[in-house]
Amino acid sequence: MTLLTAEEYQEGQILSFNKPLGFTSFKLVNDVRYALCRALKIKKLKVGHAGTLDPLATGVMIVCIGRATKRIEEFQYQTKEYIATLELGATTPSFDMEKEIDQTYDYSHVTKEKVEECLTHFVGTIEQVPPVFSACKVQGRRAYEMARTGEEVQLKAKTLVIDEIELLQYTQGSETQRPSATIRVVCSKGTYIRALARDIGEYLHCGAYLTALQRTRVGDFHLDKCLDIIEFKNNIIQRSYETVEI
Repeated sequence: MTLLTAEEYQEGQILSFNKPLGFTSFKLVNDVRYALCRALKIKKLKVGHAGTLDPLATGVMIVCIGRATKRIEEFQYQTKEYIATLELGATTPSFDMEKEIDQTYDYSHVTKEKVEECLTHFVGTIEQVPPVFSACKVQGRRAYEMARTGEEVQLKAKTLVIDEIELLQYTQGSETQRPSATIRVVCSKGTYIRALARDIGEYLHCGAYLTALQRTRVGDFHLDKCLDIIEFKNNIIQRSYETVEI
């Protein structure tokens, strides 16, 4: 990783990272800013991301630096691709593993063929109600803040586009293990894959929630070309030591 000058970063740089599991989007951005400011020996540097990922999600996160932060909205509107794993036969309040299972359902009627048929109904322009545990605002407040205090949250459906859905793997359920499905989704800005899991579960009459989510592409930024945040911080700081004149 090359350490550019402070002026070059201020002029604008665009980096893509593979956000680790457990990291908030804010933490990744903050780590990038801290590492660069420390290496360049500057106090301020404008850094922002072009699309939030939940802490339990991993994958492509575009980070814009300096004047490139003006392009954040441009990247937010680019097509995204996800790989998601759903467990069928149960639901959680957050539609993922952030919250414990609150209800279980019969899944004996679910088959691979029914899952494949179900997915076809979500391709194209659809209406989707965001999760209550989300950053959507209700009268100026974040929905997740209201939900976590037990307040009732009502969110309006939003129009979005799903270009492709593909079933990559299906594991049939048994008496001791619920079925699971891994899908690939290509979609527009504003799509909540957690909400898609909820809607798939409702369509199949068995409930569903996310157990894993990875964003594999944003526009032309692909996962296999992304930087590792730990390696980035170590390399940037090491480069700064190597360039110091003794």
